[in-house]
Amino acid sequence: MSFSIHAHRVPSDSPESSSSLPRFAGRGRGTPINPPNRFERLHLELDDAAMADLDPEDVVRPNPRTQFFDDDSQSILSRNDSPDVPYTFGVNPYRGCEHGCSYCFARPYHEYLGFSSGLDFETKIMVKRRAPELLRAELSKPTWQPEPIAFSGATDCYQPAERHFRITRACLEVALELRNPVSLITKNRLITRDIDLLAEFATWNGVGVLLTMTTLDTKLSGQLEPRASRPAARLEAIRQLSAAGVPVGIMIAPIIPGLTDHEMPAILEAAAEAGARSATMIVLRLPHQLKTLFTDWLTTHVPGKAARVLSRVREIRGGQLNVTEWRKRMRGEGPHADNIRNLFLAARRRTGLQPDLPNLNTTAFRRPGGTQLDLL
Repeated sequence: MSFSIHAHRVPSDSPESSSSLPRFAGRGRGTPINPPNRFERLHLELDDAAMADLDPEDVVRPNPRTQFFDDDSQSILSRNDSPDVPYTFGVNPYRGCEHGCSYCFARPYHEYLGFSSGLDFETKIMVKRRAPELLRAELSKPTWQPEPIAFSGATDCYQPAERHFRITRACLEVALELRNPVSLITKNRLITRDIDLLAEFATWNGVGVLLTMTTLDTKLSGQLEPRASRPAARLEAIRQLSAAGVPVGIMIAPIIPGLTDHEMPAILEAAAEAGARSATMIVLRLPHQLKTLFTDWLTTHVPGKAARVLSRVREIRGGQLNVTEWRKRMRGEGPHADNIRNLFLAARRRTGLQPDLPNLNTTAFRRPGGTQLDLL
């Protein structure tokens, strides 16, 4: 097998055609392609002479196995200054995510590591084994002022890797010991494994949980987010968390115009029946190479709806596939964006769900070897 290197630039807001990119067998994966890394001038592609005469659609490489790499990060708290996100500090135990969600806005972050936002994102997972140790060190500093910490700000803290590495649980144990409140967002039923910890947080109002839902359609969910829990399992997680006294809400994210937006009332009704207390929403975002990845997903899985979806995305993004301005990027603008928002608000009122979960308690915090902060 020979290798060829091609250097090319990708237009900033036009999805690159995926037809020229190597395609890998995609069972259980959100994308079969690895588009170029926007930070690398050179893009490496396999050039197998034996496949030169085949139609590009027939050139399918073997399905790569997931690889795990130690992440040597020296800090664990990421600081957020975006007005679109309701928290200041977040913890991401993993970089990359095996859930493989085709729409995931975190995919482009993998390019900072020299990987691709495509298949690499879901097959090359960085594991922060020192996360609990680093979190303890951060919360033990005299300068730390207790406030809720979000799990996670980017990739899912309960992705499949957590079954083995248990880093999220170990971080929760640190936060529980020091009584620092936490919020969690996930689309994996694995969170129910930690109900014992979350219920203890709840006794002093120290936790809030959001389950994300995109669709109630099991088949569509399996195509959009192949290794995440199916919709019924997420609703069951809401039931179990609610029954244990853990405040839990639903986040419809992302809403995909022209594909899933009509499901909002049914999703909210199902979540309320399961015991959710609140509901919020985020509209589809397509930053950087996600334009190429999601366009490829549409033409592969729902070709008859692809043009409509992309047209409606452009309609709520001022004619583009993505905008980066704060207070606009997660909501969209224009008549169709207003229709989506109004439908969501009407359905939320009808189900009795609240806009937010209750504020978390920061007064119970205690440093190692010390007393509660409010007694200092």
